[in-house]
Amino acid sequence: MSVTGRSHEELHERATAEAARRYEDSTAERERVEGRIAAGVRFPDTPDALAVRADRILDRGGLSPSAVVADIRGEAMDLPQANERIIDLSNELQAWSFLPRGVRAGATVARITLRRDGRELPYGTGFLVSPRLLMTNHHVLPDEGFTRQCFAEFNAQVTVDNVPDTAVRLEFAPGTFFAADQRLDFALVAVTPTQDGRPPGDVFGWNRLSVQLGKLVLGEKVNIIGHPNGRLKEIVLRDNAVLVRLDDYVQYLTDTLPGNSGSPVFNDQWEVVALHHSGVPKKDDQGRVLRKDGRPWSQGDGDDAIDWVANEGVRISSILKHLARLDLDPGRRALLAEMGPDSGLDQSTAGLAPQPERTTPAVPGVPTPAVPDTLVTAAMPESEAGTTRTQGPKKGRPARGTAFGGRRHLVFLHGRDQQGKEPEDLRREWTSGLNRGLTLAALPTVDPEDVWFPFYGTRLADLVTGRESTAQPVGLDEVSAAAAAEVFAAESPTGSYEQLLYEAAARAGMPQNGPAATEGFGAGLVGALHRPLSWLAARSDLDEWTIAVFLRDVDLYLGDNAVRQAVLDSVLETMPATGELVLVTHSLGTVVGVDLLTRLPAGLDPVLLVTAGSPLGMDGVNERLLAHGPHRPPKVRDWVNVWCPTDAVAVGCPLEDERWGKLTQLAVQNGRDRVHKIDEYLAHPGPAKEIGTVLTRP
Repeated sequence: MSVTGRSHEELHERATAEAARRYEDSTAERERVEGRIAAGVRFPDTPDALAVRADRILDRGGLSPSAVVADIRGEAMDLPQANERIIDLSNELQAWSFLPRGVRAGATVARITLRRDGRELPYGTGFLVSPRLLMTNHHVLPDEGFTRQCFAEFNAQVTVDNVPDTAVRLEFAPGTFFAADQRLDFALVAVTPTQDGRPPGDVFGWNRLSVQLGKLVLGEKVNIIGHPNGRLKEIVLRDNAVLVRLDDYVQYLTDTLPGNSGSPVFNDQWEVVALHHSGVPKKDDQGRVLRKDGRPWSQGDGDDAIDWVANEGVRISSILKHLARLDLDPGRRALLAEMGPDSGLDQSTAGLAPQPERTTPAVPGVPTPAVPDTLVTAAMPESEAGTTRTQGPKKGRPARGTAFGGRRHLVFLHGRDQQGKEPEDLRREWTSGLNRGLTLAALPTVDPEDVWFPFYGTRLADLVTGRESTAQPVGLDEVSAAAAAEVFAAESPTGSYEQLLYEAAARAGMPQNGPAATEGFGAGLVGALHRPLSWLAARSDLDEWTIAVFLRDVDLYLGDNAVRQAVLDSVLETMPATGELVLVTHSLGTVVGVDLLTRLPAGLDPVLLVTAGSPLGMDGVNERLLAHGPHRPPKVRDWVNVWCPTDAVAVGCPLEDERWGKLTQLAVQNGRDRVHKIDEYLAHPGPAKEIGTVLTRP
């Protein structure tokens, strides 16, 4: 009998039976944990697990280090006790952001409804885990055929005024992507775009899943958002403790109903730790399921009558490891890569398709995965890459020299973390974003073949990874963003990395007069860089990894003259020699671009400079430019600086120092999860109009 032919009830009953078996098999462990909790042990887990969890809480902004210091200052605690106190405080003292972050997480959750015999039967829950993929249980969506009979309903909830919200229905697209596993009871399926063509994750947000350690310990509380019995969205908030952690499952006490199948299980930092899939019913000595009144349960009683003693979720790390092993074509593998670097699913896709900007970088001393053959080929000079690949315009030069009147040149200058990517793919990505903005501004679009695209990404990456490292090799699961930042600070060419990080946090509003973040702890548990990293991440839409490594690359460019010279030389190799220059720069490329303008050939006239998502407003950056400090770039006629307030890279914007001279400052609102993307910046009509007006000028 095919999966499609099985009833939803049969699959659900099987999942419940297996959960009950695991519950019984883990009785001894559960009783041990309950006994230790009763004896006053708040988190009866191993010392190593407590240390990793405490480090992650501080690293992810779940608790201010200064609050921890203030809380335990008067107590003498050893390190395991300090770890327990950090975790306990994260359960007790929540920042105000706990609630809005919960609202943001809840927006990703959808009700799953089945169409059957002309009726619509809400019966499950799912949640977005990438811009285009939704996760739920296998027993909710067992195969592609059944999935086509269902739809996802976002905003199926009541508003703050306690009236029904406007629900948004989206169809599933299992032909684009569908993966499921009965043992782990998960399904992952693509969702169609919204009416305006945007991926659902760009509208409702999505949860970044992580394979890393430290998301949960025994005794800690969890939160669940779902649609019990198909009702409007509900939340089970924090009054529920994890009792057992198995290889692939966790069991916890909480109040959920069968309609919660497929709900995300969150920790207090709103990270998904498990996929809820089944309740565990109480049974008698004969193995019969019991009702709440103690009598044996029968099918006609309904699930509401069952005496549920616990709930079980599938560990997210187990699901991610299963997905990593799937044999998928490049297109589907690229869809998995959109789940982000913490998922561990993006490394095997490099070179196969255009990828989102990678935010978990190689760290000095941390082994990096082997480079696929396709990536090696993409990085080769054209003379060595053979003739099997279609070659674009040579060395980043435009295919035609007659665009924009023949004397005007549009040059895109990219930022960091572009190594291994195809320059032609990047050129098209930038142009696509600009063309969206030009269309909104009612201006002619641009052909990618008319654009100059100097590419220094691989050269920069080689220079960064080729530096000597003092870090000891560690596995990816063992390193945090703050730990990597400590390495970056120790290896800073001029010792300026820490200064950059603290200045960025101060510009983002971090108080400067609180107690020292390292006070009262040993072994570097609360390193000095935890606090600014967590502060920046909590007040932006970028994570700690992106912030830490971006500042590392900026620091290396500004502090190591060999790196700066190599990057500038690489860019100058692919620049026009004469004519009018429209220079559009992004991220680290804005710093490179301002330096570049001091070295342009005499016959090249910069008529427009665009800086997007730029760190130039930070003193630790602009004071180390070739021109030493804020200044009007040489010969630039017009300058447009565009930034997004939730882009931590652009924390120094707007550029307020008078020494910058006259420039146009444009604040834009980029989509969540795309806050630092260049195509998102260029898609706004404001900056696109500034560029298009110059390009079309007679």
